[in-house]
Amino acid sequence: MKIDILTIFPEAFSYFDYSIPKIAQQKKLIDIKIHDLRKWANNKHNRVDDKPFGGGAGMVLMLEPIYRAIKELKTEESRVILTSAQGVLWDQKKALQLFKIIILI
Repeated sequence: MKIDILTIFPEAFSYFDYSIPKIAQQKKLIDIKIHDLRKWANNKHNRVDDKPFGGGAGMVLMLEPIYRAIKELKTEESRVILTSAQGVLWDQKKALQLFKIIILI
């Protein structure tokens, strides 16, 4: 299984180099690639976030870099999972549902 992770903090995923994920990668059971989303930014400072359209505090990711990254990385067999702070809580039940979808491909 190939897993591509898009993030603006690639260094935060160093734990994939240890323990169970490391063993799975060594045994060629999974192939995990961490991608810096800034690679697909097309502005001078490689920014991938902007102020919310409706105003307010915080920042939101721009759609364009995400779209370009997925367009480049996605294959026919790919499944795209986009996480959100407003998303559904990830628990064992959700993990099992996703597992069943992936296995049935």
